[in-house]
Amino acid sequence: MNSIRVRLGVLGLALLTGLAIPTAASAAEAAPSPTVEERRLDKDVPQEILRRSGFDTVAPRLSRALDAARSYGEARRAVAHEGARLWRRAVDRAQGRGPAGGDLSRDDDRPLYWARLGMTREVRTWEPEFGLTDGWRAALLDELERTSRGQTAIGYPHGKGMKRILVTGFDPFTLDRDIRISNPSGATALALDGTVIETADGPARIETVVFPVRWQDFTEGTVERTLRPYLPKADLFTTVSQGRVGRFDVERTNGAWRGGFADNDGIGRTETVPVTDPASQPQWTTTTLPYRAIVAADTGRFPVYDNTGVTEIPAGGTEPVVRPEGPTPGSTARAGGGGDYLSNEIAYRATLLRDRLGLHDVLPGGHVHTPVLQFGAGNTTEVTDPEFVRNRLDIIAQVRTILRVAAEES
Repeated sequence: MNSIRVRLGVLGLALLTGLAIPTAASAAEAAPSPTVEERRLDKDVPQEILRRSGFDTVAPRLSRALDAARSYGEARRAVAHEGARLWRRAVDRAQGRGPAGGDLSRDDDRPLYWARLGMTREVRTWEPEFGLTDGWRAALLDELERTSRGQTAIGYPHGKGMKRILVTGFDPFTLDRDIRISNPSGATALALDGTVIETADGPARIETVVFPVRWQDFTEGTVERTLRPYLPKADLFTTVSQGRVGRFDVERTNGAWRGGFADNDGIGRTETVPVTDPASQPQWTTTTLPYRAIVAADTGRFPVYDNTGVTEIPAGGTEPVVRPEGPTPGSTARAGGGGDYLSNEIAYRATLLRDRLGLHDVLPGGHVHTPVLQFGAGNTTEVTDPEFVRNRLDIIAQVRTILRVAAEES
């Protein structure tokens, strides 16, 4: 997910609602309107994707569960159950378990994305008889986001003898440019969650989560809240997003800057990446992945690059300068190797969290950009085609191999 036009400190701002059940509502509050992201659901392409995967039943099922709820507690349990059920269903479908539900290929990440939006729209516009405060509704939406993204389902086996790898992916984005877009990082997360890869040093288990393409969620600390409990237990982590055409990149340096490109809700942010304890916030963080070994290995069809370039304002300067070999001392970040969008930001947040936890020298981690997932030549209207599927499967397979190389070299 690349942007120079174009997604850790310690736990960021606590989400408004947290995980506790709010106190009793003083009065019913009007349900908000669907978000920009949710309103895209009514277009033909999302409906076709949901229908051709069988995921068109997901939001109606949640709607029925909410209608049956007679209290906030019942609603919270229903949302948590259905969110976790959606994540398991998406992972199972991607890994060949259970019915496909339609003719859309199993490797497709888009059914999860659009089904989740159908669910969040149900919660956002729900008006129960017992009344729902803004705080209660926010807590339900938070619960749904976390459970349906695998963020509450990370589980590694106890004991020694198996390495632990943590991988993150993203939702589709730039949907107003082409609403058919899939994100290979999200597809990779579904394909690899809970799987075990064999390395020269023994088995390694992969656990994955998916993050939204929304600035506000990152401001509220979703990355830190999700990753903080698991980084001290991990042997390797990799944040993954879609990047450049025809190539993988291991991003050497991440910058503390948001470049303003609009997110999935049509909102832009141009500012320093907001984290806790900004007084100690560095302008740059670096990968600790074994990038030389990854670049040198034969990992698959696409070339893999050690990307060292950044954009900075040099110390004492006022204008941005591109630095192909990385930042200079005392400079101010304007783009990391992965740009100035949320892919750079998740890499920055994850590696800053690694460093603030005192793990810089012992935990390999960083960011990998996948190739842009492209449709077959001439396809400007169909939601899928054989080349599109082949490209996605090849990207998934290559990420898996990159993880194996990284685990063996760590």
